[in-house]
Amino acid sequence: QVQLVESGGGLVQAGGSLRLSCAASGRTFSSSVMGWFRQAPGKEREFVAAIRWSDSWTYYADSVKGRFTISKDNAKDTMYLQMNSLKLEDTAVYYCAANSQFLIRVRVRDYDHWGQGTQVTVSS
Repeated sequence: QVQLVESGGGLVQAGGSLRLSCAASGRTFSSSVMGWFRQAPGKEREFVAAIRWSDSWTYYADSVKGRFTISKDNAKDTMYLQMNSLKLEDTAVYYCAANSQFLIRVRVRDYDHWGQGTQVTVSS
């Protein structure tokens, strides 16, 4: 079983930056892809970005491309999401997720393991 713990959320002004972290523990060798999702109030959870552990292949949602960067530290079993040029519409609870597939997926149902989420609030 893989356990995921997010950190780094908070309150930031529009145009600012935040870096989220997701620490993985447990059977981490079974995780091939890790990703970030977010859920704003009253909306469905949506894909943000993902990274494949074996070759660092990445994929981003169009809404964050060029502003967010996903990365990982293999030695620490930790994934990061650097968020720059934050917008009001980036406000959401951000979730870390993992699965054991090779291909990067963007659907919530394709991920087996989830963290508890961390709140990101962007103010004007």
